[in-house]
Amino acid sequence: MKMMLAENIRAFRKERSLTQEQLAEALGVTAGAVYKWEAKLSSPELELIIQMADFFDISVDVLLGYEIKDNRLEATVKRLQEYRRNKDWDGLAEAEKALVKYPHSFQIVNASAALYSAFGAESGDKALYRRALELLEQSLLLLPQNKDPQISEETIYGRIAETYLGLDETDKGIELLKAHNAGGQYSHEIGNTLAQNNHIEEAQKFLSEALLKRISDLIITINGYANVYYYCGDYASLQAILDWGTQILLGLREADKPNFFDKICAALLAVLAGSQFLQGQDSEAHVTLIKARELATFYDASPSYDESDIRFVSRVEGASAHDDLGATAMDGVRNAVNQFENEEFTALWSAVTEE
Repeated sequence: MKMMLAENIRAFRKERSLTQEQLAEALGVTAGAVYKWEAKLSSPELELIIQMADFFDISVDVLLGYEIKDNRLEATVKRLQEYRRNKDWDGLAEAEKALVKYPHSFQIVNASAALYSAFGAESGDKALYRRALELLEQSLLLLPQNKDPQISEETIYGRIAETYLGLDETDKGIELLKAHNAGGQYSHEIGNTLAQNNHIEEAQKFLSEALLKRISDLIITINGYANVYYYCGDYASLQAILDWGTQILLGLREADKPNFFDKICAALLAVLAGSQFLQGQDSEAHVTLIKARELATFYDASPSYDESDIRFVSRVEGASAHDDLGATAMDGVRNAVNQFENEEFTALWSAVTEE
């Protein structure tokens, strides 16, 4: 709770064009007393506060600058989240008060744990990590209350594991991450931690899994953005996201060896050319279509579905590559061009294939 008494005494006094001496005379105190109130060197007694509020024709709450805080559960959770977002350490005291008031609320316990984890990570304070661990373990017991689809037993165990890592209990952290690595969601953290502890061979296995998953997710995300920008008619943004995405995929080339992402990249280049064409950049679209054709031809000459042909990736057990672009990379480019349903763009592609 923050009081604004000193500021408000000064503000209301000046609003009425009074000097400190004049206010002091009206209240029956010394000018020095008013000076100390406004300088926050002392505070008036309750009786004087009531007298001043009456003198200024305001309520005591207004004079104090006190605002009634919404302490309902949902509002408290949002406030705790704001403390974390704003890196405001006052949130820790607020969290403890909330935990006393709502000791069996999953939302409160979870939000408080997030606060302690965040500040523990920023400061390296082990005591904050231990408090976060207590709250995270408590949140597991309260998990049936949870209504947030992004929170599950696996995600909480992941946060517990991260807390153990923060406490330098590496073996416990890795063990938990491995036990709850559904869908490879923690492979990147496991790989990174193993690498930091010089377990190189095992680290490469998890890092390869993580890289393949993240790149696959990235491709789907880029495709989603491309559809959004296309239907919004924002061809500049469409071009920007595709240009960025193709650069990332081309960076996964291992020397002159084709890999599965080349096939996808060739189709994305065709979409990039279409966005350039729709912006009136005919010459740029022509050059990009040539790149798409050359990349598709390069891939189709020796198609690869082996993940170990991808730069930085070692063999991943159980991995396989699938797509709906077409039987060949050239089919994928052709299908991407046809999706624009633009006769002039299709004609440009036909000209490029005949060059």
